[in-house]
Formats: sequence, C-alpha cells, structure tokens
Amino acid sequence: MKIYQHKVQYYETDKMGITHHSNYIRWMEEARTVFLEEYGWPYDKMEENGIFSPVTAVECKYKNSTTYADVIDITVSVLEFKGVKLKLRYEMKKQDGTMACEGYSEHCFLNAEGKFIRMQKEHPDLYQLLTDLIVKE
Repeated sequence: MKIYQHKVQYYETDKMGITHHSNYIRWMEEARTVFLEEYGWPYDKMEENGIFSPVTAVECKYKNSTTYADVIDITVSVLEFKGVKLKLRYEMKKQDGTMACEGYSEHCFLNAEGKFIRMQKEHPDLYQLLTDLIVKE
C-alpha cells in the first residue's frame, strides 16, 4: 500500500495544541478506506456486492503527540484473516519517522440481513486478496 498521509487540522487539536486522541481512530478509517480502494474493493463496491464490514474492535497505543500542521504517514497492513474476522494494523509516523500511534481494528463480514458471510465460498476473489495481503511477521 502507498502511505496514506493526513495533515493534522487545527480543529483536531485540544486547548493544549495536541491532537485529540479520538482523531487517530478517524485517521485509521481514512487510511483503511484508501487501502481498500487501492486493492479494488472500495466500500461502495463491497456494499453493491452485499458485503458489509462493521468494526468489531479498535485499539490505539499512543506513542508521541502530534500537533497542528504535522503530516502523519499512515500505513495499513493485514495482520490476520481467516474468512470471518479481519485484523488490520496501522502505524502512524511523523515526517521525521517518530512513531505517533500504533493501532488495530477488527472487522467481520456480514450480508444485508446481518448474517455472517462465508467469504471463501461467497466472495473468493476478496477472500484470496485479503489472504495474500497477510503480513508474515
């Protein structure tokens, strides 16, 4: 994936001039959306194909503060996927390479009726893509 960049906006900071912690989760969603688009599966295409992918868990580990006008490089990687649960990792770094935040999100795959999708059987192309993208650590 190309690195997704987010420039910290003034409204994203608090009275101390530090980025409010809730924004990092928003940035994760921005980066995840671009990540899926780059691999040919934007959310609108997923929904047109009857695939809905709600967030089931999210975690952020704050390492260093960011402030207004900082440009944050965000990388997304697939940590785990077994057809039902998808776990993504996010690394957010300042331009000087300092780690600002490390985050994780977990997702499942549902159809329009809210039932779990058997991805390997029902959407083998997306299943294979996500499987191929798993980072071997």
